[in-house]
Amino acid sequence: MRARPAWRMVRDERPFATEAVARFPFELPERVGHGSATTSMAGTRFAVTLALVIPLATGCASLRHPWPGMLGGDRSEPAVDLPPEAGALGHFLRGEVAISRGDVDAAVREFERAVVADPDTALLRRRLATLYVRTGHLDRALEQGTAAVAKEPENAEGLELLAGVLSSLSRDEEAAGTYERLLAIDPTNQEAYLYLAALLGKRGETERAVATLRKLLARNPSSVLAHYYLGRIYAAAHQLDKAEHAYLDALKLGPQSELVLTDLAVTYELQGRTDKAIELYQRILALNPQSVPVRRRLAGIYAGQKKFDEALSQFQALEQTADDPREARIKMGLIFFEKGDLDRAATEFNLVLAAAPKSWVVRYYLGAVYAERHETARALEEFGKIPPDSDYYVDARIRRAYLLQKDDLPEAVREIRAALGVKPDDPELMGYLASLYREQKDFKNAIELLERMVARFPDNDRYHFTLGAAYDEANEKERTLEQMRRAVELNPKNAAALNYLGYTYAEMGVRLDEAEKLIRRALEIEPDDGFYVDSLGWVYYQRGDYRRAVEHLERAVELAGDDPTVAEHLGDAYSRAGHPTDALRIYRDALSRSKETGQVGRLKSKIHVLEGSVRAEGAPL
Repeated sequence: MRARPAWRMVRDERPFATEAVARFPFELPERVGHGSATTSMAGTRFAVTLALVIPLATGCASLRHPWPGMLGGDRSEPAVDLPPEAGALGHFLRGEVAISRGDVDAAVREFERAVVADPDTALLRRRLATLYVRTGHLDRALEQGTAAVAKEPENAEGLELLAGVLSSLSRDEEAAGTYERLLAIDPTNQEAYLYLAALLGKRGETERAVATLRKLLARNPSSVLAHYYLGRIYAAAHQLDKAEHAYLDALKLGPQSELVLTDLAVTYELQGRTDKAIELYQRILALNPQSVPVRRRLAGIYAGQKKFDEALSQFQALEQTADDPREARIKMGLIFFEKGDLDRAATEFNLVLAAAPKSWVVRYYLGAVYAERHETARALEEFGKIPPDSDYYVDARIRRAYLLQKDDLPEAVREIRAALGVKPDDPELMGYLASLYREQKDFKNAIELLERMVARFPDNDRYHFTLGAAYDEANEKERTLEQMRRAVELNPKNAAALNYLGYTYAEMGVRLDEAEKLIRRALEIEPDDGFYVDSLGWVYYQRGDYRRAVEHLERAVELAGDDPTVAEHLGDAYSRAGHPTDALRIYRDALSRSKETGQVGRLKSKIHVLEGSVRAEGAPL
């Protein structure tokens, strides 16, 4: 009998946790069994080798060359026969490296080979099952998860994974039984209680579902989710008073939970307490103005009061409270996402999508997870699958544009134009598209779009300001001044417009007294804005008061940090104030940070002139 392969001894087997594999110790078997001393020593050497190699493997994502022999490099030693575990180990390590690189397809191939090489190791099968979930192959995940549990029937990780796959395949009875087995082994697993209760509630087993959640609350009375799901179970069973009390208990622990507030509002609708429901929906929208479902429900109440009878309104509200484990999985995925556990979030969302591939909100969430993981290609793919008739289409196009903006501006523009095809007069989309045009230096299209926005929303000072800035970029100064004046008329406390108007006057060398008043008004609103202080310094510079210009511009540089234009202004003031050495130092610093071609050329010219002057005076350069 051979010693156990070393990876069976890993204590932390969470999917993709290669850092944890490296961090936790490996157990050597206390005795091998009936094998020979040679077998025992070989197993010990194998375990020690793995313990030494895995920390290297988990950190080698950036290695340019494979390891000789182990990862397919040239062998300098004669070939020798290796035990099966050695081949499986190689695939295991290559799979872990692929995971660390974000190459899920390569990881699947390596773990498939590892399982073939060593079919008796449950950890390998769990890793492979989790990867199948990630790639949407639930039938394969079920096969591997079942085999892993057969090998290690009391492994909590394996039971949790298998139960999730069964639930996503709508094999609810088997999933519930598996969660019960898991809780018998690990009675502290909160997710297992919640998923089991959701499954039981879906099957109409209200008493068992409630009892399950009561067990969780006995262990953890401060579990917001336990109180929340207790409320959902009661609501689905039409026990609305009990549902209300459960939700209120949850709110005591999490007073700003959008999930709890929403379901409590639905309960109030079902009870006919529409005023309380409206109050809660408005409270949610104050926290999250983008909540489409809440806006729909609030609109539904208003429409119901005018056009529909109360019974139909209640029926529609009741339909929304029907529990489903997929909903629980979505909410858990969101919680994992908020906690930063992106692997678990991706797994939860993939499980939902495997059973409901047209759940566009979940597709959107999955894209957001991949974007947060910097898996840009996968994020773009998920966002791209959302069709135009989905409520999440526009948001998905915005996310795609954001991801593309850095490296592919034309494609980002196409994404926002596609979104505008669905919402043609949306001011936020129009503003974003205008900003992309400005970034492309396509001022003609930017101005045309912004003029449409101003025509549609003539009293919006921010739109006038943005149009004025676009005119300025197109060197249309008079139109710039006209729009900035209008922005200030509409909102006398628009500090950005006050400063822009004042600085434009200063830059043109006109109406300097008015420019100073405008900029000082901006500084009364935002006294520590370095760019506003720079504008004031430039007014003094244009007046020829270089001493006071230096005073303000030195402070502007301190406040604005690395901005090369502010630094250039200070250099100009130093030069005119008779401090060429200081000016030369500041110009050089600005040049090192400038990225604008025109400014770079201008700074080089100023440096060249000053170097000649300083050299003529015999001062050190």
